[in-house]
Amino acid sequence: MTRVTLDFGDTMQRDAVPPVSADVIFPYSRFPNYKIGPNNQIMEVKQDSKALTMKEVVARETAHLLEQQKRLSVRDLASKFEKGLAAAAKLSDEAKMKDAASLEKHVLLKKLRDALEALKGRVAGKNKDDVEEAIAMVEALAVQLNQREGELIQEKTEVKKLATFLKQASEDAKKLVEEERAYARAEIENARAAVQRVEEALQEYEQMSGASGKQDMDELMKEVHEARRIKMLHQPSKVMDMEHELQALRVQLAEKCKYSIQLQKELARKMGEETVSQLYELDGTEALGSFLHIQPCSLAASELSECTIQWYRLACEGGKQEPISGATKPVYAPEPFDVGRILQAEITYGDQTTSVTTAGPIDPAAGLGNYVEALVRRHDIEFNVVVVQMNGTDHTSETIHVLHIGRMRMKLCKGKTSVAKEYYSTSMQLCGVRGGGNAAAQAAFWQVKTGLSFVLAFETERERNAAIMLARRFAYDCNIMLSGPDDRAAPGS
Repeated sequence: MTRVTLDFGDTMQRDAVPPVSADVIFPYSRFPNYKIGPNNQIMEVKQDSKALTMKEVVARETAHLLEQQKRLSVRDLASKFEKGLAAAAKLSDEAKMKDAASLEKHVLLKKLRDALEALKGRVAGKNKDDVEEAIAMVEALAVQLNQREGELIQEKTEVKKLATFLKQASEDAKKLVEEERAYARAEIENARAAVQRVEEALQEYEQMSGASGKQDMDELMKEVHEARRIKMLHQPSKVMDMEHELQALRVQLAEKCKYSIQLQKELARKMGEETVSQLYELDGTEALGSFLHIQPCSLAASELSECTIQWYRLACEGGKQEPISGATKPVYAPEPFDVGRILQAEITYGDQTTSVTTAGPIDPAAGLGNYVEALVRRHDIEFNVVVVQMNGTDHTSETIHVLHIGRMRMKLCKGKTSVAKEYYSTSMQLCGVRGGGNAAAQAAFWQVKTGLSFVLAFETERERNAAIMLARRFAYDCNIMLSGPDDRAAPGS
C-alpha cells in the first residue's frame, strides 16, 4: 500500500529519482564540465589531458618573443607582434568562452545542489547520508570552481596586459616600418636624382668635350709656351744674356746714329753748305724702327699746319723722286720698303717750296733679319694687334686681336671668330702707316681686299716690321708683289 504525504503527493514520484549508491566512484578529482544541449539535456564536455593551460601558453609565447626579438628584422618583428596580437585576441576569446562555461557551471552546480537539497528531504537512512555527501562534494566543487575563477581572472588580467603590450609594440613596429620605408624611399629618390644629374653631366661633358677638345689643346699649348717663357725669365740663359746685350747695343747704335746726324748737320752749317733759306730740319734716327719728324729751325718758318707736305723716296742722292702715297704728315715712320733709300720731304707754303732730306739711306734695324729668318721656319706666325681703324673709321674698342701670317693667306681673328681672312692677291696691300704721331712706327696699313682695310697697332716696332717682311716674302713666293698704295718695287728688292 502506497503512502501519500501532504507535501509531495502530487508533485514527485518516488521512482523518479534513482537512489545514489554510497560506493560511487568519480572519474575525476574535480567536478566534470557539463554543457546544456538540446531539450535541456546535460552533456559532459571531454577534457584533453594534454592541453596546456592559458597561463602556460601566454608564458611560452612571451618567452619565445623576447628570445627572438634581438635577431629579428623590423619587418619580421612586426609580423611576430601581429601574430602575438592575434594569439592574444584568440586567448581573450577563449577566456570569454571559459567565462561563459564557468557561468554555466555555476548554474549547473546551483541546480544540482537545489535538486540534492530537495532530495535530502525526501529520503531517509543511508540514502540521506549519500545525498548529504553529494551535497558536500558539490560545495567542494563550488569552492574549487571559485578558486579556478580567481585564477582565470588573474590570467585574464595578464592576457589583457600582454595584449595591450603586443598591440602597442605592433603599432610601434608598424610606425618604425613606415619610417624606414619613407626613409628608404627618400634615399632611393635622392639616389635616382643623383644618378640622373650624373648622367646629364656626362652627356653634357661628352657634348662639350668634342667641341672643346681642340680648344683645350690649343690653350694648353699656349700655357706651356707661357710657362716656358716665364721659366726662361726666372732662369736666365746665355741666349737671354746675348739678347740683353744685343738690345743694349741697338740702343747705343741708335744714339750714336742720332749723334752722328747731328754732327753732320752742324758740320754742314759751318762749311756754308746750308743757306739762310733753310727753314726746316728732320729730327729722328734715320733707321728702320724709328720715325722722322719735320721741325722748324728758323723764326721765319711757317706753321706746319698751314703748309702742304709730301714725302718722297730717292734711290740715290739727286735721283728721281718717287712720291709716297698718303705720306702728307709732318711725321713719317720708315718701313722695310724704305731701307737703303733716301727720304725727302717737300714743304710748300703758298708759292714757296722747301725740302729736307735725310743725311743718307735708311739703315736696317739691328737683328731684324735674323728674327725674320727664325719666324720663316714656323708654319704659322701670330702677332697680337689692336684694330685702330677699319675702312678709315676709328675703332673705339681696344680688344686684342691676333694676326695670322701664313704661307698662303693672312687672317685676323678675335678669339675664335675670324674678322677677316684672304689669300695673297693683287688687290691686297700692306705697308707701314704713312703719318700719325709717335706710335706710327708700331702701326701698319692692311687692305684685305677692295672695300675692306684696317690700321693695326703692334706691340713693338720690331714685330710690325717683321710682320710686313714676312707677309711680303710669303706673297712673293705666290708670285704676288705685296706693297703699299702706288708703290713700285725697287730694282733688286
